[in-house]
Amino acid sequence: MATLGLSPDDKDAVETFRRDVVDPSMTHLVIIDFWAEWCGPCKALGPVLEKVAEDYASKGVKLVKIDVDANKFIAAQFQVRSIPTVYAMFQGQLAADLTSARTESQLKAMLDQLLKQLPIQSDDAAQEAELEPLIAMAEQVLGEGDATRALSIYDQLAEMAPDHAVIAAGRARALVALDRLDEAEAALAAMPEDAAKAPEVARARSALDLARSATPVADLSGLAAKVAGDPDDHASAMELAGGQMAAGDRDAAAETLLRSIDTDKDWNEGAARQQLLKLFEAVGLEDPWVSAQRRKLSAILFG
Repeated sequence: MATLGLSPDDKDAVETFRRDVVDPSMTHLVIIDFWAEWCGPCKALGPVLEKVAEDYASKGVKLVKIDVDANKFIAAQFQVRSIPTVYAMFQGQLAADLTSARTESQLKAMLDQLLKQLPIQSDDAAQEAELEPLIAMAEQVLGEGDATRALSIYDQLAEMAPDHAVIAAGRARALVALDRLDEAEAALAAMPEDAAKAPEVARARSALDLARSATPVADLSGLAAKVAGDPDDHASAMELAGGQMAAGDRDAAAETLLRSIDTDKDWNEGAARQQLLKLFEAVGLEDPWVSAQRRKLSAILFG
């Protein structure tokens, strides 16, 4: 926006616009709300814009309100003919016309689409980059069997990001590994609705369900012999698999469940298959061990 030949007031308006809108737009998505005190629809839309901007602040969104009566030159430059007029600017260029969005859901849908397309420097992205190696360390420690240390790491991470789904789910799995099942259940129940839909949370819930159903068996070898002698005794096979899981022997538990499925896929509405799938989810669907067991299951079901 050139200032050559402009009046002092217009020059001030341009400099203010550059400082408040253009410069922040180099790294943020700036919502520009052209409004006026006498405009009824502007007063109705204003609180919606303010709430959404606050909700999306950590995603790199900033709201700037421009009174068209006090900034006639700026409004003219943007050819504002009616108000409210709402634009989105990124890196000094108009990225979208948001004027048609009059509800919170409509505005959020448009912003979500823009944020997917533009390289916005958001606080969320910066925090995620900081947390990623720490989460990986906690996962490694938990995978190595040191649940106490893993829980300590997850507790520290939870202080940094209280509503982070992956952290909350990992912490719950650490609690399950320590047999603190009620605490794990309470932690999962307290998660925000959106975070609770994450696949990592489903993994934690499966781990909790398995832990509750995995009852220790005093004589595993005796129960194993009983199941081997009567392959149709699926109830005992399920008990054996639970005991093997309680003992931390996932290989033996998977083999027991696979043999039960091979004998009768439909017993008790596919209970053995459901339990095996829970085991897969608890271990982690991307784990190589799960991939190997899945191939065995597929061979039984479709071979």
